[in-house]
Amino acid sequence: MNVHDPAQGHPTTRGNEPVAFRRDELSDILAIYGRMVAAGEWRDYGISCLPEVAIFSIFRRTAEHPLYRVEKRPRLASRQGQYAVVGMDGRILRRGHDLRQVLRVFDRKMIRAVT
Repeated sequence: MNVHDPAQGHPTTRGNEPVAFRRDELSDILAIYGRMVAAGEWRDYGISCLPEVAIFSIFRRTAEHPLYRVEKRPRLASRQGQYAVVGMDGRILRRGHDLRQVLRVFDRKMIRAVT
């Protein structure tokens, strides 16, 4: 009989796998991203999958610091919510359990005054 000991660091244990966005989550994020690219506001993005967090970084230009970061932290799912939008200055603009509701912070950015 084989008994698996998670303390041995077997590569298939959840603790060693990086956090990643699911396909439906990426679809929601890329829908917003596509609208903002079409509006000329955003130009580039980057995705990081780390052991504790998955980050979708949004850039105005490639060589800059990200304007926004959409973060997924599964450890916070039972507390304030695993999804967050973080501004360039590090402030959390919105946090919650539902990614679509969190991404609504960008709806205000889509409304422009027509002159």
